[in-house]
Amino acid sequence: MPPAGRAVVITGTSTGLGEACALHLSRVGFHVLAGVRRPEDGERLRKAATGRLTPVVIDVTDEKSVQAAVYEVTGLVGEAGLWGLVNNAGIAVTAPLECVPSELMRHQLNVNVTGHLLMIQGFLPLLRAGAGRIVNVSSGLGNVAIPYLGAYAASQFAKEALSDALRRELAPQRIPVSVVQPGAVLTPLWDKMSDTGNRALESAPEPVQELYRGTFPRFMESNGSRARSSRTTPDHVARVVFRALVAERPRTRYGVGRDAIGSRVLARLLPDRAIDRILDGIVTPVR
Repeated sequence: MPPAGRAVVITGTSTGLGEACALHLSRVGFHVLAGVRRPEDGERLRKAATGRLTPVVIDVTDEKSVQAAVYEVTGLVGEAGLWGLVNNAGIAVTAPLECVPSELMRHQLNVNVTGHLLMIQGFLPLLRAGAGRIVNVSSGLGNVAIPYLGAYAASQFAKEALSDALRRELAPQRIPVSVVQPGAVLTPLWDKMSDTGNRALESAPEPVQELYRGTFPRFMESNGSRARSSRTTPDHVARVVFRALVAERPRTRYGVGRDAIGSRVLARLLPDRAIDRILDGIVTPVR
């Protein structure tokens, strides 16, 4: 199914995976409606892309912003509707769960889960009109939850469940729903994760901070090293998103990177206690 000017909405295109997806899809022939939170990010992206990219201001946590984006996109695509909705916008809260403030947890779920549902609800009429499909960008942490990334993993597990239910609900309407699960990819998200995690730990009571001072910084350094050494790039993810958009019969899930694929295998084959033992080194202090 060639792109041939078909319209695709992508959220979270200001940086990282979303930016790579927007630029790649516009190069291969899609008309990309690139969701950004700030107009200046949209203009920068437009200059870097082909003439087939149109920035659209979308804050997925704001229902009025999503509604305004639906209205704008409807005017742009008309009766042709949408070929694809790529839900990519996301944040990652990294901290011991004991230290995650309730407002930060709500924000994590609001961006990564509720925001995607708002986008789906708003754009489904255009997807029906265009015989389109949905691609939800998740993570390998939607398979296995690791220590200190519990808030983020909770949002990814929820996104996986949302995607499964949605795929089954929309099957009679012939609207495919796919999940793309990237593993570790070096993007600006990693620096934001580190800053958020350190602030969350510092906001906890002193006795609680002391419990995690040895293991949490070690985890953050190890996690950053894993991302820096990963061979998976944003362009790899963009190419897999493209495959999900053009396949005649798209798969329900696409893993990107050995770690994402490996986490799915672990979740399927090993009992919980075995996975616990594999991950035990993250939370065991160095002696």
